[in-house]
Amino acid sequence: MKRILKFGLLIASCVFTLSANAQVSRFVEGTHYTRLESPLRTADASKIEVIELFWYGCVGCYAFEPLISGWESVQPADVDHKRLPAVWDPITTIHAQAFYAAEALDSLGAVHGRFFDEFHQKRNRLHNEVVIREFFESCGISVADFDRTFNSFAVRTKITQAANKLRDYGVAQTPTMYVNGKYIVTTAAGGYQQMLDVVDYLVGLERG
Repeated sequence: MKRILKFGLLIASCVFTLSANAQVSRFVEGTHYTRLESPLRTADASKIEVIELFWYGCVGCYAFEPLISGWESVQPADVDHKRLPAVWDPITTIHAQAFYAAEALDSLGAVHGRFFDEFHQKRNRLHNEVVIREFFESCGISVADFDRTFNSFAVRTKITQAANKLRDYGVAQTPTMYVNGKYIVTTAAGGYQQMLDVVDYLVGLERG
């Protein structure tokens, strides 16, 4: 009986080792993700920071949004997911301004998903302050609150910080995931779901 038990434990150990090795070899640096030569500082060293670079006008980001939202909802407390709006040109910048204004108003829950829908479903490009103000009002945000926040110093500072972070990371295409200031994961990883699988793998490396 003892011999059978030992044999069973040996088999279980071998299966676990093979499974772990398969997981390790599944994702390859340089193919599924890129490692930064010099790691960047994260906001909270006690957590594993995962940053999602997006643009509201990006079709891929629109498709990715339900996946990343579902992923975010099941993350443990040690994973710090942050959204980073692209800041490349006038249209991405004003969309970033809308994102940070909604964040400052504690209204991302009311605005973020609907902003995507407004752009891609209703074909409203939300290309200037006037139409964005009207959109925010449709989300239940008063004109006074919008006007007080949209061009505020705090929002402008966030936009500058976003542009600086994009410069530091170097790779800027949407959607992209940055993991703990060390790794970059793009759609070259093999599609949107696999992007998240790679992120989970890298989070596991950082946690380990």
